Amino acid sequence: MKTPAEYLQCPVFDLTYPTGESAESVPVVAYNDALRAVEAALADAEKYRYLLMRALRRNNATYTVAPSLIPSLPAVPETPVVPLYPEEDEIAA
Repeated sequence: MKTPAEYLQCPVFDLTYPTGESAESVPVVAYNDALRAVEAALADAEKYRYLLMRALRRNNATYTVAPSLIPSLPAVPETPVVPLYPEEDEIAA
């Protein structure tokens, strides 16, 4: 992966005050250059996301478990499920 500075293929200036003094080493780039750098970073992020998802899919396919080995859950829950709030019919009555 690239560092953020590697996406900027343009001149980078230090911000200065009107007197010529350096203003705390703040880097300044043109808006269009910054926009191109952000677009390149987003394109790389999409590429890395695609590669990561493909690797996860391959890894998941390698370690899948046969459905017969997965224990089945009971169809009826053992404890009754009661609503936290009264139903609308009870409120209207």
